[in-house]
Amino acid sequence: MIDTYVDERDYELLEADRYTFFVLKRIMGGECKLLLSDHERMILCFTGHPFPVWIWTADDVSEEEMEKVYQLAKEKKLLTGEYHFNIKYSLAEYFIRRAAEDGLELKISTNMFAYDCLNPVKPKTEAEGEIYRCEMKDLEEVVEFLAVFHDEIGIDQKDNNGYRKDAESFINTGNMYLWKDEKGRSVASCKYASAGAMASINLVFTRPEYRRKHYAENLVYQVTMKVKEAGYVPMLYTNADYVASNACYEKIGYVLRGKLCTIG
Repeated sequence: MIDTYVDERDYELLEADRYTFFVLKRIMGGECKLLLSDHERMILCFTGHPFPVWIWTADDVSEEEMEKVYQLAKEKKLLTGEYHFNIKYSLAEYFIRRAAEDGLELKISTNMFAYDCLNPVKPKTEAEGEIYRCEMKDLEEVVEFLAVFHDEIGIDQKDNNGYRKDAESFINTGNMYLWKDEKGRSVASCKYASAGAMASINLVFTRPEYRRKHYAENLVYQVTMKVKEAGYVPMLYTNADYVASNACYEKIGYVLRGKLCTIG
């Protein structure tokens, strides 16, 4: 039986995948356009366009169970080509194969790593400038960072009103940061969002013209320390194909804990 709500059983299921499905655990408690669970083997959550559909399945998921998940996604009109999914590799392979049988083309667009950082390591190279916590007077600057960031990565893109609403929310948490260089210019961004005992660091972005100056490395380290001081375990997702970025995170103490992928 599939229910349209989650409860403590679902949060317990995600505990074994708390790194790779940290975002799913966080968004399940918010407003969702679609939230389905059998409380044992499958959880499906979709907050709304342009965000991905998150589907959690048990590690030992059977082909019969994957077919049920595929048919559920099809029934909910999620296989129209406009949605992408964050899922485990076993389900991704099945979805790609089944979609092909239905005349649809799905493929992996992003390979993702999930890291945590129990013991932060101070960067060997200190960047010029300092960390800066955003205030509402910085709203338009944060909106611009969001727009450029999402344009570059090509996912979760919105219009300026959408970015402005997000920027207001991020600033109000008190967890939205920029790195100001020695001339006071905002050169990099980073924020964090907590859920339970963990906090996810994201929106890590350096303006193209200011890269290779260790700004992001120093900013992420500083934000990581703030997360630790607040009592959370710092974690983050990365694109597995961004070797240089992943090496940067590993230098400051991040350890690989899990893998998943995005298909679309």
